[in-house]
Amino acid sequence: MPRYFNINYELNPAAVLDCIDRSVHAVSADVADGVSQYDFPQPQSTGGKAQYVCVADGNILQMVHWNSEYRKVVNGGLFSICDSSWVPLFLKWLYGMKVPQYCGSQIFEDAVRAKKYRMSFIGTSQEILESLRRNLSEKYDPRIAEMQFYELPFCKVEAFDYPTIANAINDANPDIIWVSLGAPKQEIFMSLLQPYLTRGVMIAVGAVFKFYGGVAERRAPRWMIVCRLEFVYRLILNPRKQFIRCWQIGTALPAILWAEWKRKKSVVR
Repeated sequence: MPRYFNINYELNPAAVLDCIDRSVHAVSADVADGVSQYDFPQPQSTGGKAQYVCVADGNILQMVHWNSEYRKVVNGGLFSICDSSWVPLFLKWLYGMKVPQYCGSQIFEDAVRAKKYRMSFIGTSQEILESLRRNLSEKYDPRIAEMQFYELPFCKVEAFDYPTIANAINDANPDIIWVSLGAPKQEIFMSLLQPYLTRGVMIAVGAVFKFYGGVAERRAPRWMIVCRLEFVYRLILNPRKQFIRCWQIGTALPAILWAEWKRKKSVVR
């Protein structure tokens, strides 16, 4: 698994979906056709337990850099996908690599459009969950209306009743469990819930429920996303929260880039 900026990334979107699909169905690539068409790691066996995937944006990037315990949580899953539009640019500068951004909204829509997964939607408020249920079932697949939408209580991450939550999820028997609690809470939540689940892949998607529920927040216009200015849009909508986040990312970025440049030099030697 390639590691950049202290995060175990899977940077090929097709490989992300393939690996999640095989983890969900417990089918390895060599059983299917002998050779995988993608260069990515085989999912690790957990004795039937669930796996989890992190969606690493700039906020997670800076937290992973400073906090070694949180780094272990993020890298304890299958892999992270690249939610940041700037990380591909940094990788091009440092390594000459050309890789795409694959954000939480994209993996969410790709999985929903596939219409082949039974899903659970965990976290946020009942209002957002109900709006999400209605929008997804009307736009993508009417069967989503009968899937699990599970509101979690507002509490500290260590205070959740994980056995009870896991029992409810296990009864629903989902293939994919979408988790929306915000970072770093949602990544820690997945790592603590994982031992209690019997199957499935958890994916932390932050504000995606709000985007697709049509309540409270929307994604930036396409032109801002293409120009790597989505953070400006969020800053305008929620200046207090986003200013703190942008400040933390901006002040950490020189140290993050310097550390990766030194790591590159040491590997080359």
